Amino acid sequence: MKSEAARLLAVRRVTQDNQAKKTAGVDGVKSVKPKERLVLVKQIHPNRWKRAKAQPVRRVSIPKPGRAETRPLGIPVIRDKARQTLVKFALEPEWEARFEPNSYGFRPGRSCHDAIVAVWISINHKEKYVLNVDLKGCFDNINQQALLQRLKAYPQMRQIIRNWLKAGVMNDGVLEETTSGTPQGGAISPLLANIALHGMETLVKKAFRQREQHPTLIRHADDFVVLHHTEEGVLRAKDVLETWLKDMGLEMKPNKIRIGHTLNDYQGKVGFDFLGWNVKQFPVGKTHRSVTGGKYSKPLGFKTIIRPSKEKVHTHMQEIKEVIMRHVSSDQNAVIKGLNPLIREWTAYYRTMVAAEEFSACDHKMWKLLWRWVKKRHPRKGAGWRRERYWQTVEQRQWVFMTPQNAKLRQHTLTKIQRHVKVKGEASPYDGNMFYWSQRLKNNPMLHSVKGFLLSRQQGKCKWCDQLFREADIMEIDHIQPRSQGGSEKFDNKCLLHRHCHDQKHATKEAKNKTSVNNK
Repeated sequence: MKSEAARLLAVRRVTQDNQAKKTAGVDGVKSVKPKERLVLVKQIHPNRWKRAKAQPVRRVSIPKPGRAETRPLGIPVIRDKARQTLVKFALEPEWEARFEPNSYGFRPGRSCHDAIVAVWISINHKEKYVLNVDLKGCFDNINQQALLQRLKAYPQMRQIIRNWLKAGVMNDGVLEETTSGTPQGGAISPLLANIALHGMETLVKKAFRQREQHPTLIRHADDFVVLHHTEEGVLRAKDVLETWLKDMGLEMKPNKIRIGHTLNDYQGKVGFDFLGWNVKQFPVGKTHRSVTGGKYSKPLGFKTIIRPSKEKVHTHMQEIKEVIMRHVSSDQNAVIKGLNPLIREWTAYYRTMVAAEEFSACDHKMWKLLWRWVKKRHPRKGAGWRRERYWQTVEQRQWVFMTPQNAKLRQHTLTKIQRHVKVKGEASPYDGNMFYWSQRLKNNPMLHSVKGFLLSRQQGKCKWCDQLFREADIMEIDHIQPRSQGGSEKFDNKCLLHRHCHDQKHATKEAKNKTSVNNK
C-alpha cells in the first residue's frame, strides 16, 4: 500500500474512472483537478493514516428499481474514497484466492449471468427442491467485531477499517453513530460484505455426511439459493445457515424465504425467481425430450427453461411507459433517445437465456404505447397518415419507429440470444491468465456490440496507452476524426480507449487548440 504506483491508480480510479466521481461527501469536494490529485496521492500514504481520522459518510437515499422502497447509500469524502480503494487493491487479491467457487456478486470477472448458468448446470439433469433466500439489511446489520476478526489483518489495517466502520453517518446535518454494518457506497463495502458471508457454501456441505449427496449453494451478494434433491435437505441447510448468520448479526427476510420445487407443484407454485430470472422445468413427451449424456443415457422427462421473470418484464414496460409519457410534448427524436439506452441495457442482460418470446411481447406492448403517444399528438389525423409520418419499412422490417433523419428506435427482437459461458471454478483475474480474461471480457453479454468488435480488433488493448483492458476498466468509444469535423460513424473512424485515456486525449487536443489560438 506504500507503493506510489498503487496510490496513483487508487486516485485515478476515484477521481477519473469512478461513475460517482461527481458525488460529494460531507466535505463538498467532488471534482479534483490534476495538481490536486498529486497532493491526494501523498495524503493517502499509509504513514499519514495515524494522524488522520475517518470522516463521516453522507447519507443519500436512492429508490430501489421497480419498488417504492429506498436504499440508503453512504458517500465518503474523496480522501477516504482513495484510501478505501488502496486498501481494496491490497485485500482483494488475497480474498479472491480464498472465496468459494459459487460466489458471484461484487467480485471481479463474475456476474449475475455466471450465477444463473450455475443454477442451470445444477438442475439441468435432475429436478430439485430449492431454498431461495434474501438477507435482511445485509450491509446495515453486519456484526463489525466479527467482521474485523474474520479479516485477520495486521493491526494498522484492522484499525483503519474499524475507523471507517465507526465513522458515523451524516443524515440531514445530524451525526448518527454506526454500531453495525458497512455503509453502502464505499469502495471497500462490497468486498467487506463478501468477506462477512464467506464460508456459507463450505458450511452447508459440512452439514451432510460424506456419503450423502451434498446440496449446491449459489450466492450473488446477499441473495442466494440452495438446491437439493430432497425437501429435508434444503430444510436442514436452512437451519444451519440461520444459526451461522446470527453470529454475523444477519438474518433471513421472513417474506423472502421460499421453498419450492423446480418441476412439481409445491405449495401452489412451480419453479422459483432468482436475480430477475424465472427458473422452471416442464414435462416433455417422447417426441420432444431432453436426455442425459454418457453411455447409459435415458430420457429425463422434463426440460429446464430459464426466462425473464414476469415482475421484471412488467417493471421494464412501466419504465418504457414513463419515458414515453415524459416526452408527451417532445419530438420523435427525443423519445427515441430516451428509449434506446433502456432497451439496449435490458435486452443485453436477458439475452443469455430463453427470452425471444418476452422480447417480442415487449415490442408489441411498446408499439401500443407509441401509437397512443402519436394519436395524442395528432388527434385529427387518420391512421394512415400517422403510420407514414412515424413508422417506416426498413430491410423488410415493417413498423420501424424512425425519424426522417434516420434515427431509429431499437427493437427488443433485434437482440439475438447469445449463450453465456460460466466462469471456470475458482478462476480469478488475479491468477495471471490474461488471455482467458481478455476473451471473457470480449464476450461479456453486457458489453456493447460495437465495443466488443473494437476490443477484438485492437486485441484487447487501449489505443492510447497500449495497455490491456481489465474487467474493472471503463471503456469509451473515441472518434478518430471528430464528428464536428465531418467524422463518420463507420468502424474505421472509431477506437476504444480507457475513460481516463479518453479524457487525456481530449485535454491534449484542447491544450493544442488554446496554444494555436494564443500564437495567432
